[in-house]
Amino acid sequence: MSTQAATSPTTTGRGTRQRTKAGGRHGIWSALQPAVALLSVLLLIGIPLWMVLITSAKPQGEALNPSLTLPSEWQIWENYSQVFTDGRITPAFFGSLFIMLPAVFVVLLLGSLAAWVLARRATRGNAILYSLAISGIVLPPAVVTVVLLLRQIGLAGTAIGMIAVYVGMYMSTVIFFVTGFIRTISVELEEAARVDGARPIKIFGRIILPLLAPVLSTATILICLYVWNDVFYAFFVIGGRIDTLPLNLFQVASAGLYLNNWHLIFAYVVLMSLPLLLVFMFAQRRIISGVTSGAVK
Repeated sequence: MSTQAATSPTTTGRGTRQRTKAGGRHGIWSALQPAVALLSVLLLIGIPLWMVLITSAKPQGEALNPSLTLPSEWQIWENYSQVFTDGRITPAFFGSLFIMLPAVFVVLLLGSLAAWVLARRATRGNAILYSLAISGIVLPPAVVTVVLLLRQIGLAGTAIGMIAVYVGMYMSTVIFFVTGFIRTISVELEEAARVDGARPIKIFGRIILPLLAPVLSTATILICLYVWNDVFYAFFVIGGRIDTLPLNLFQVASAGLYLNNWHLIFAYVVLMSLPLLLVFMFAQRRIISGVTSGAVK
């Protein structure tokens, strides 16, 4: 007893000092976290965005070597009006909408239906199917195989073929988000509807689908960003047949219209990014809530 009484103050003192040191390190890191986050955003997003905006307002001579300096003479109206006049941006805008809207609608509908089945039927086979379904997130499709397959079925170079490619590419994303969200929905809601005589399609449309609004909003924004900015797959599938904004920028730049005209290229990039940037600004709360709720399980 005396030995324990003699040693316990020392042990307690060491534990207190260790906790004090750990708490001090934690307090320092907590104080530095906002500054580190702001610095990361500045380096990764702020500086490239500033360069794009500033270069899009410069004369051609100053824009040959893009930099962060302000232009000696602002040419905002001249540059952006020339992009509208010579860049065929209006038909490319509607071409992007013509591809994006049906692709997003179909992938959300089919993906949410598949996620509902995978979430509610907990069998070993469905677990394997779920693993295969979400593997597309990290395994991109082989573009050569996709193009050859579309040629075999007669859909190469068509809007339907491009829509089918996007649906197949981003089905994994929808299934991943929606499956986790559906698992948080009470099964009793569906059982009560079955007791009342509702069929599966009616249960999904009347009960499940309205509850999926947050996670579907997130998936919509993400897929719209992917499809809107895609140039790689669109170049091989519909290149030269249907104009989209990224394809049109590639074509006019490679044709020499924007050659060494970085002020026009960056002005085009700003106009191309503006629609989805506005949507993202107004829907950012839904995106965050959908990500946190859809990845719970």
